[in-house]
Amino acid sequence: MLAARRAGELDEQVAAVRAAGAAAVHTSEFDADDVAGHTRVVEAIETAHGPIDTAVLAFGVLGDQDRAEADPAHAVAVVHTDYVAQVGLLTVLAQRMRAAGRGRLVVFSSIAGARARRANYVYGSAKAGLDAFASGLTDALHGTAVHLLIVRPGFVIGRMTEGMDPAPFSSTPAQVAAATVKALSKGKRAVWVPWVIRPMIFVTRFVPRTIWRRMPR
Repeated sequence: MLAARRAGELDEQVAAVRAAGAAAVHTSEFDADDVAGHTRVVEAIETAHGPIDTAVLAFGVLGDQDRAEADPAHAVAVVHTDYVAQVGLLTVLAQRMRAAGRGRLVVFSSIAGARARRANYVYGSAKAGLDAFASGLTDALHGTAVHLLIVRPGFVIGRMTEGMDPAPFSSTPAQVAAATVKALSKGKRAVWVPWVIRPMIFVTRFVPRTIWRRMPR
């Protein structure tokens, strides 16, 4: 099931999923920012196809940091999509998976949330909040048959970062996907992509603020 905006225009994505081995692919109209409609969308999917076994939340926006600093509405829009909408959908899915007695959730955090940088603190703050929420939800789901995986990639070379200079230890969407599938199959609670950024996250806590504020995106 591919749930996205303009669901009728997902021919390329449907073909890719079929090529990957899916026996059947369905689409559903879904606007992540319409938090009030999350329950309705999930209920419609389950009514038509049964309980959701694995849900991958793969939506978000990078936003424009300069614009966000001058335009409060844009700053709020970034946080709404990258944090508020994620919280809403995760809560709906976790509740329904608990009721069904099984399920897996995949949440995409980011190294940007480990310590907000001057160059992209609006996006980073949203990812920090999402990571904290997902970590708490993981603990809340402990002892149930619902599993949550937090994926924490570094800089990803893809459509969202097009035109930007890749950061050290960058990865591609395919590499992130492969690491996610591997971690999910092993029942892990979190995975860093690539693994080397895990110690980097620890080290960033000790970088003096006078240096940290000069760090690029």
